[in-house]
Amino acid sequence: MPPLVRKMRPPPEYGQHIWEFVLKEKKSAVYDESKIQTLSSLEHIRLRTGMYIGRLGDGSNPDDGIYVLLKEVIDNAVDEYIMGNGKNIEVEIKNGLVKVRDFGRGIPLGKLVDCVSTINTGAKYNDDVFQFSVGLNGVGTKAVNALSSHFRVVSVRDGKFAEAVFERGNLVKERSGKLKEDQKNGVFVEFRPDEKIFGAYQFNMEFAEKRIKTYCWLNTGLSLKLNGKKYVSERGLFDLLWEETGGENDASCLYPAAYYKGERIEFAFTHTNNYGEAYFSFVNGQYTSDGGSHLSAFKEGFLKGVQAYFKKDYRSEDIREGTTAAVAVKLKNPIFESQTKNKLGNSDIRSWIVQECKDAVEDWLHKNTEAAKKLESKILANESLRTELNSVKKEAREAAKKIAIKIPKLKDCKYHLEDGKSGGETTIFITEGDSATGSMVSSRDVMTQAIFSLRGKPENMHGKKRAAIYRNDELYNMMMALGIENALEGLRYARIVIATDADFDGFHIRNLLLTFFLSYFEELVTGGKVFILETPLFRVRGKKETRYCYTEKERDEAVKAVGSGCEITRFKGLGEISPKEFGQFIGAGMRLVPVAVDTLKKVPQVLTFYMGKNTPERREYIMKNLVNTD
Repeated sequence: MPPLVRKMRPPPEYGQHIWEFVLKEKKSAVYDESKIQTLSSLEHIRLRTGMYIGRLGDGSNPDDGIYVLLKEVIDNAVDEYIMGNGKNIEVEIKNGLVKVRDFGRGIPLGKLVDCVSTINTGAKYNDDVFQFSVGLNGVGTKAVNALSSHFRVVSVRDGKFAEAVFERGNLVKERSGKLKEDQKNGVFVEFRPDEKIFGAYQFNMEFAEKRIKTYCWLNTGLSLKLNGKKYVSERGLFDLLWEETGGENDASCLYPAAYYKGERIEFAFTHTNNYGEAYFSFVNGQYTSDGGSHLSAFKEGFLKGVQAYFKKDYRSEDIREGTTAAVAVKLKNPIFESQTKNKLGNSDIRSWIVQECKDAVEDWLHKNTEAAKKLESKILANESLRTELNSVKKEAREAAKKIAIKIPKLKDCKYHLEDGKSGGETTIFITEGDSATGSMVSSRDVMTQAIFSLRGKPENMHGKKRAAIYRNDELYNMMMALGIENALEGLRYARIVIATDADFDGFHIRNLLLTFFLSYFEELVTGGKVFILETPLFRVRGKKETRYCYTEKERDEAVKAVGSGCEITRFKGLGEISPKEFGQFIGAGMRLVPVAVDTLKKVPQVLTFYMGKNTPERREYIMKNLVNTD
């Protein structure tokens, strides 16, 4: 096909010259046998890292890849304990180097290299050897090997050993023989995540400690050491709930946590004075942050158990409002939605989980009548609040009709969370004022990025009833835009991103929004749905290069790199960044800081201190921390 040449008259402001647009035929690359590639198992992991460990990150988020690598190695050690081999696991993390030693059976010496380097190789396909394992796909340790600049594994069995050392998945050393000194059977793994993959990373020991505690809560009697500190739990998920709620010492807990442990399911629950529900769900020791069929079945069984005990058809929302619960199941063949195992998909487990949970909840209430009375009081209080809320909703009905088609201040996108793969990429930015919104509207992806603009500082909702939302037009509209009025399952976007200026007013608005979410929709935060947008503070522009900097340190480094005579711009607000510039900051390289909560028990304390009435404690804190900048 010949090139297409089209001549057209330009606009008058460009004169009477004739423009010539030439659309040349694009030559496609030769596609033959030479273009077909076959990657090794570990090469594929390095090339398509996200398929195996999800996100990369730098260690600032508990879901970052380096913690997934840590988890994969510890999972294998825990699987040994589950099968009755070895009660102790030792973990050391120092200067980016991770060491894990278990005292299980040890990997068969002749298969050591295959087990850590060849995908679909392992004993976890054999139910006689591993019955309730998390790592059923034979990938975990191989991913750690492939994504580490240094990976060393040693297996000890009955006085003999085998050792293999790898660099970025390539075997560089292998040896075996008899041990000179007696050592207990088991496996030692040492690895350093590859900076070529993860960049400049750093382990956050608080995140690592939380993972270690979780292993203990899910495996009663298992002893883990992290950098010499010992962790053990004898009460399982009861201890998890105790940690999260503060136990009997927390006034917000209405009654001591209920606890049940069966052969295949374990759960604990209590009620608090907080709004919303909080759940921690696990399958074979894997935290399923997005829940799944096991959590849905537990909720159904919990509802039926309460209704059966009180012999009343209480509504599910009245029973579950204020619930904090943890549930863990053991399955031989778990079906997860992805390699990162965030959501369980097994549909055949519903009936037995519902029945076992119903019977256990009903039995516990019969044995704990005082707690049952407090639970019923909570249900009746929830009923009353719902009635009051419905009355307020009725008053807001006309306003709701008006915004049913077009919600004020919302620039929506085409796709939403329920729209499959595209929905999983959706984001709503909550901005302050029209100036910031203007820059984002022009540079956003209209298919997956929505914007909700605040008029100014929203109302401080700390300590107010849910009905107060319906008396605040702005927060009501925002709730409707998010789709969470009736249930969080109605959330319309995968990510909620708070995009405010990096000044005192912007920080205040950010805190007010977080207070709103933590007060009424806590699950959005605990479920990892809320983020803070990081935008550059400085632009360093030279004749040949322009750099955007997020910190003063980055600015100073950019000045040295760009050279003398460069222009430095300090962005005071998002509205100062032109749409042309802004696009790159909300595109593929967007920097998001996830909003995380260490434990639920800290939330009321923190909100009361910072967002409550002007307490003497806060006044004293401010006076002690004032800084004179003169």
